[in-house]
Amino acid sequence: MAVGLTLVLLISALFAQPTIRNAATLQPVIEAHLEFSTGYLLLAPLSDSLDHLTLLTVPQHVAIVLWAIAVFVAVRVRRRRRRATSAVREIVAAAVFVAGILIVYAAAAVLPRPMAQLQTTDLTVMSIDFHTHTRFSHDGRPGWEPRDVRAWHDAAGFDAAYVTDHRTLDGAIEGIAENASQAGQGVLLLQGLEAGYHGEHVNILGAGNHFSGITTPDLRDVDDQSLALASLVPNGEPVLIETLPGNLSHLTAAPAPGTPGIRAIELVDGSPRGLTQSRADRQRIVHLADSLDLALVAGTDNHGWGRAAPAWTMMRVIDWRMLGTDSLSQRIERVLRIGRRGSTKVFERRVADGANPVSVLFAGITIPWRMFTTLSGEERMAWFIWIWVIVLLARIAWPARGPDLPRA
Repeated sequence: MAVGLTLVLLISALFAQPTIRNAATLQPVIEAHLEFSTGYLLLAPLSDSLDHLTLLTVPQHVAIVLWAIAVFVAVRVRRRRRRATSAVREIVAAAVFVAGILIVYAAAAVLPRPMAQLQTTDLTVMSIDFHTHTRFSHDGRPGWEPRDVRAWHDAAGFDAAYVTDHRTLDGAIEGIAENASQAGQGVLLLQGLEAGYHGEHVNILGAGNHFSGITTPDLRDVDDQSLALASLVPNGEPVLIETLPGNLSHLTAAPAPGTPGIRAIELVDGSPRGLTQSRADRQRIVHLADSLDLALVAGTDNHGWGRAAPAWTMMRVIDWRMLGTDSLSQRIERVLRIGRRGSTKVFERRVADGANPVSVLFAGITIPWRMFTTLSGEERMAWFIWIWVIVLLARIAWPARGPDLPRA
């Protein structure tokens, strides 16, 4: 196994690809790169494996579990042919196997560990998350406080994040109260809200702050009349973002300045269901953005689970490091209103294709292969060291036994 993994590390290096890419064009990017801390590199096999597990689509999760079951069954059958076994022993082995899968997924969801961090080369460009949650959302992780959201986004390389809880502004308000005085001094949390709009989920930027009363009293849905009134002033309209998963056929885009409707759409959504649709409908989403002049954005949709960011929204905002919370959010929303399709770029983490049926069918091969081809030189070296240190320790603990010699 050690020799096999070493060969995979060497061969995959010949097909190495950048870790991140432009999510719309699928081309490499030169404006940013992922940086790995010493802690991340020390745990590279664990960090890389759990990162890629976190960023799989729903079909890929199903496929990888089925692959694991198939391998387990094959191993047990082979073992049974070589030596006697019992029903009890097989039941224990199956229980350990199931427990192992649950432990791996639990580790990916809740294990504190270093994160891969985005670093940009242009100081006028900032990285934004337009969709994240706190414990105040009904489906948020218990104890996931706004300060945890800020720390998570800082570790992932974001400069700002919109807290868009369901039917409450409490998380956003609490997070804003703890913001630094200026952007660039730490991640600024900005105020938003996730609500319903014509049967779809949207994020309303500045809800309850720049725009009050455009939703129903329970903050569950957008009020059409209130939104229409708030949209009358050109370049002052509320910015609504279509989130995923959703029915793209029901998208209601704002046709012009001074009109209500959607002004941006998620190209990447970090939930498993969101990743499933964003990868399957990538071309359609880009076409809608092009034809309807919608800004493309990314949302981690993080509810407190996992330690890997799927994508970052890059936006050029002049002098953004000198702006406070309100000024920054107003500037971001203004750039989206005016620039629309040309106002953003979305950079995503490169993982195995979750939309191609063939790729999903062979998930046990395609997912590890994509992980190995996107390793940096430092990560590859860390993998190599881990593999052969484990071999050395195993040899020390269980020395190879030579042939039995006849006794005198």
